[in-house]
Amino acid sequence: MAQPQLYLQDHQDKLLILDEVHRVPALFPVLRGLIDRGRRAGLTSGRYLLLGSASLDLLKQSGETLAGRIAYLELSPFTLMETGSIPVDDLWVCGGFPDSLLAASPSESLLWRRNFIRTYLERDIPQFGPRIAAETFRRFWIMLAHNQGGLLNTAQLARNLGVDVKTVSAYLDLLVDLLLVRRLPPWHSNIGKRLVKSPKIYVRDSGLLHALLTIPDKESLLSHPVVGQSWEYFVIENILNSAPAEVQGYFYRTGGGGEIDLLLSWPDGALWAVEIKRSMTPKLERGFHAACVDLNPVRKYVVYPGAERYRLAEDIEAVSIAELAQLVKKSI
Repeated sequence: MAQPQLYLQDHQDKLLILDEVHRVPALFPVLRGLIDRGRRAGLTSGRYLLLGSASLDLLKQSGETLAGRIAYLELSPFTLMETGSIPVDDLWVCGGFPDSLLAASPSESLLWRRNFIRTYLERDIPQFGPRIAAETFRRFWIMLAHNQGGLLNTAQLARNLGVDVKTVSAYLDLLVDLLLVRRLPPWHSNIGKRLVKSPKIYVRDSGLLHALLTIPDKESLLSHPVVGQSWEYFVIENILNSAPAEVQGYFYRTGGGGEIDLLLSWPDGALWAVEIKRSMTPKLERGFHAACVDLNPVRKYVVYPGAERYRLAEDIEAVSIAELAQLVKKSI
């Protein structure tokens, strides 16, 4: 757009959609002026829809020049709440990116995800800060995939990658900012127990996880060592994306073996304990019961691959991922 101000001025009566807007930082001051003049003329909000895949840069630019004039909406890949009749296992294996999930075959889906990863490594990530070697960053991303849901150990990652701890921390911060990796924080409370203090790290989209590990289809996934962790963090990501913004997600682990896969903290202080099993006949371990004694959650659920909802104990229910996502969404 050679003359953005002239174009935007001529279309103030329409909703304008500006894609990859972070690539044109000079556009933000123009938008600020047009928004302010429009307000004085009585024009309402909702005049510009700004899209950007590189959220870190977009937020930086918009935060500097559009403060008080912009609202943010984080769009994750498709979640279970949005995919209708598509089987849960298809979403789990292929991930939530539309072109991957809706591909005609598993091989086409995997090809799209591999190209997505390559594009991020070669085009998008080099936009941020000092030059990052694509191959080094690919190795780092794959390391995280192999350690899906593991406790963060930056020293070990640095040794394996052949870089210093500061560099690993910068790489991880970048992947988190780009919404590709999530840090799941540990629950901290003064309960007189020795608690794990390191966050868990996982690749947010299960399809990208499987592409990084060269897992082509469901059959290969079910025989792969990562299958349990892949399913667990697929469930966690879907539940967190379904939860209202006021709800915070944690995990809980003590030195004595108490553990809860996902702990949901509600604004009123109530806690929900969620255990995740891949088995159709889920059985709870002593660590979950011990953790519940520590925390006294108001609700206790076990997510499993089946569809039936039933009691495992007087105060513990087995539910499907879809049903728990609905419960979480409707509870505020």
